[in-house]
Amino acid sequence: MSSENDKLIHAIELQNQGKVDQAAVLFREILAINPGSPAAIYSLCVILLNKGAGSEALTLSEYGTKAAPNFAPMRFVYGAALQSQGRKEEALQSFDEALRLQPDYMEVIINSGVLLRDMFRHKDALERFNQALTINPDYVPALSNAGILLTEFKESEKAIALFQRLLKLKPDYDYGLGLLCYERLHVCDWTDFETLSKQTVEGVRTGKRVCKSLALMSISDSASDHLLAARTFAEHYCPRKTKPLWQGERYQHRKIRLAYVSPDLREHPVGHLMAGIFEHHDKSRFETIAISLGIDDQSRLRARMLKSFDHFIDARQMATKQIAQLMRDMEIDIAIDLGGYTSDTRTEVFAHRPVPVQVNYLGYPGTMGTDYMDYILADRHVIPEEQRQFYDEKVAYLPDAYLPTAISVKISDRTPTRAECGLPEQGVVFCSFNHDYKISPPVFDIWMRLLSQVSGSVLWLMSRSEVSQRNLRNEAKLRGVDPNRLVFAGRVPQVEDHLARYRQADLFLDTHPYNAHTTAADALMAGLPVVTYMGHSFPSRVAGSLLHSVGMPELVTHTLADYEALALKLATTPALLQEIKTRLRTNREGQPLFDMERMCRHIEAACVQMWQRYQEGELPSHFTVMPLDR
Repeated sequence: MSSENDKLIHAIELQNQGKVDQAAVLFREILAINPGSPAAIYSLCVILLNKGAGSEALTLSEYGTKAAPNFAPMRFVYGAALQSQGRKEEALQSFDEALRLQPDYMEVIINSGVLLRDMFRHKDALERFNQALTINPDYVPALSNAGILLTEFKESEKAIALFQRLLKLKPDYDYGLGLLCYERLHVCDWTDFETLSKQTVEGVRTGKRVCKSLALMSISDSASDHLLAARTFAEHYCPRKTKPLWQGERYQHRKIRLAYVSPDLREHPVGHLMAGIFEHHDKSRFETIAISLGIDDQSRLRARMLKSFDHFIDARQMATKQIAQLMRDMEIDIAIDLGGYTSDTRTEVFAHRPVPVQVNYLGYPGTMGTDYMDYILADRHVIPEEQRQFYDEKVAYLPDAYLPTAISVKISDRTPTRAECGLPEQGVVFCSFNHDYKISPPVFDIWMRLLSQVSGSVLWLMSRSEVSQRNLRNEAKLRGVDPNRLVFAGRVPQVEDHLARYRQADLFLDTHPYNAHTTAADALMAGLPVVTYMGHSFPSRVAGSLLHSVGMPELVTHTLADYEALALKLATTPALLQEIKTRLRTNREGQPLFDMERMCRHIEAACVQMWQRYQEGELPSHFTVMPLDR
């Protein structure tokens, strides 16, 4: 017995030192002598799970629960093994059994909370994290997880308080500073904005896990910074798997098998933008597959998508490895990730390399910072030639704007009155229906100067939070502007009615460094001119791309000073603004921005070139799709 204990202690020491292969050998030797050793079973299962051997861990841990039914860690590792195989409900039951045996088992509380979130049971997940905080108010994993969930519940003030406490306890907590900065931006709380932004960018440039790449896009207008943040995040969160599922086979299908992977195949901006593309695919040349990672919201948009694909797979309850294996088994030729590093995506699916050609597109405006995403679909405005060096993917250039538009949505014929919109009967209406987090202090300074210089004007915003509205009104007052000149649009049930409201605005003011994307396309579709500052990174160049594609490049500026001057000129020269509006209405019919069949053909042409190059074993540095004749 003493010899077994000594060997067990030594094995655990090796495991703690990271010498897991040596430790695994010892654990197996112990189990050969004593098959029911709970500590050896548990520890070996942990090693197996970390190595991706979930099936073996499941068999071993299931045996362990019978050998040691009252050993809480065994229930924990059994739940983790079940979870690795996509058996989420059973995994949760095992976690709950571990908590019955040991109610203060913090690791189980946190893991079960994360699992509940993955099951879209966000309220239950938050209760788990709060349970952990009741036991230990300073438990760092609970602070971070609870804070993140509170952001999803739009309880930003509570989330900010937790992030502040988190950073006080652990100043270098992974991505903690970015979490705080990003959530403050979501409620337009610009406390220490310059200091925290500078600190965040400096951290990114030194390779620290200080800010996730999506959050950084609201702070930095540098494609180089975005690349560094993406690489740091990818290496930590979703590194390439050692054994790719696709081993270099050349499929010879009659049609190219094209899959779209997304959590947003529903009532969502990405869903609205892509629906027309899905519907226009040439089914004689492409077999289309949807891998849906998100909820089924039973919406009209979801119903459209269900009809548009050859195969629609609801994969939200599947484990990541299962999804990847399914894609490999289906022999998909090209998979397009529509989510990137946004909410509820599964980048790890692509880390398994299930598909010969893997493409980053649309939902995430930047590089993924990995070597397993082969291409990024873009245009020459969002990724100019001199910035290709900041993308780890090869750039496949579409000839028009890279962003599709929701042209299939018919704007309501009836335009609500100014009174119904809460707007004054007279005066210029500046509009910016962007998310709150995109409003930066330097741009807000400009907006307030415009209100000061254009008598009777108002700023029409789309804030979804009373906290944001309060903060923005306070910021206006600090700049000498009557807070009542900020008008906040409420939500309307139908997107068609929302788009009709744009007709009551005079000029759309873009945000920087994170431009309007879908919102800018909506404004242009509704006939509302957009003034933008085209910066030095993908997210700061999207509105400029759209304006070029609709034939209105004169609305694109390249400095904040020029942005302000152009907005003021248009607002104070009614004849010029009317001429711009008239030309925009004309251009909507003759320019390529709103031609979704044309755009679909261009995406298909890009896919054909990718397919041909993969068949030939090539991967060019970039290529351009030739435009179709109009």
